[in-house]
Amino acid sequence: MSKLMVTPHEIPLVNSALVCAVKPPEQASPVELPDGDSRAEMNQRVGRQSGQPRLSVLHVIDRMGMGGTEVGILKVINGLGQECFEHRICTIRGYDEDFSRAGGFEGQLYVAGRLNPGFQFLLGRLARIMREFCPDIVHSRNWGAIEAMPAARLSGVPVKIHSEHGYEVDMLEGLPNRRRLLRRCAYAAADAVFTVTEELRTYHARQAWLPVERIRVLSNGVDTSRFVRRSREREETRQRLGLADKSVVIGSVGRLVPIKDHTTLLKAADLLIERGVPVQVLLVGSGPELVKHQEFVAASPRLSGRVVFAGASSDVAPLLNAMDIFVLPSLSEGMSNTLLEAMASSLPVVATRVGGNPELIEDGHSGWLFEPGNVMSLATILERMGCDAIVRQEIAQAARKRVEEHFSLRDMIDGYRNLYFELARKRGVPAAPRK
Repeated sequence: MSKLMVTPHEIPLVNSALVCAVKPPEQASPVELPDGDSRAEMNQRVGRQSGQPRLSVLHVIDRMGMGGTEVGILKVINGLGQECFEHRICTIRGYDEDFSRAGGFEGQLYVAGRLNPGFQFLLGRLARIMREFCPDIVHSRNWGAIEAMPAARLSGVPVKIHSEHGYEVDMLEGLPNRRRLLRRCAYAAADAVFTVTEELRTYHARQAWLPVERIRVLSNGVDTSRFVRRSREREETRQRLGLADKSVVIGSVGRLVPIKDHTTLLKAADLLIERGVPVQVLLVGSGPELVKHQEFVAASPRLSGRVVFAGASSDVAPLLNAMDIFVLPSLSEGMSNTLLEAMASSLPVVATRVGGNPELIEDGHSGWLFEPGNVMSLATILERMGCDAIVRQEIAQAARKRVEEHFSLRDMIDGYRNLYFELARKRGVPAAPRK
């Protein structure tokens, strides 16, 4: 796509999700388009064949890029499929073209604002987009898209949903009263508000001066058929990255930004090598902290040559397979998709005792927890795991089992489907299926 800004009139109003909702997400297969058929023609046939109208959903997000919330939107769209739903995405500050292309949304996105990080009053633009698309449901995510709630109300959208998926650095010490007031007003305009963890639910209820019962919890889920241990893939990926076959590889996946605190992981690895534990480090992700971390590694005689910066990747499953231990050293988290993916990949996991991490990990059973920024504590846990393959295997098996039983992608998709249907029925949306 040659330009970033897309007007509503340039976007064909067709569904870009090509997975049928009646199949479980792990087993769904893409729909092939016959030669010469447009997606619009295919969608018309789908509507005739199914015998019922579809619910139209507009997902609103600050920016579409390589992040956990964005990946979560794609999971929902592909998991719900096109049998009962028609989806669109509206971004406030544009999108990453490569990510859009890889996700199948090239030319299918609304852009409401500009790229600059400053304040933009977009109520009118959002309302015009909503009147153009006429969605049955508007679902906004996080603070950056919160204006979508009053815009949806002004536009007469039947169902309005807002969800909170994590933290930013400026949220850790609490929110300024102006933002708390705006959040409360936006939540009041919504038919439902949910978070992805109990901890986030408590935090946002307190910040918006609301009873905790006003906010629901809908956990993230992971595709356990995609994220699974594969020995051959492990060997091939290690060879490609130049990782020694017999060394213990400690890895992490995430944006290289201050809130992820990869410095603590690098310091712990430095300490392990000093103690004689032969570890290597694999960091997957990109961001403004990359140069800082590279300089730290280069300045350390012990770490130099032992750390691989793999960059951002749209396919992290093989990279997880190359690891022996997964570490999430974040200062704060919502519900980490990468932590779920590591657990599903049968990796022993170590994470900070923040946010939703304790809701995922049973400390000492399906993983280990440590206090954020505590290098010594992390190094002690890693030393024990690095020197004991049996302990690693036991923790890894328990991690995989916990994800299968409590955080599957199928359960997550069912939760979104049930929420959308429930609220659409309450609002009398014609496309909502009867009970």
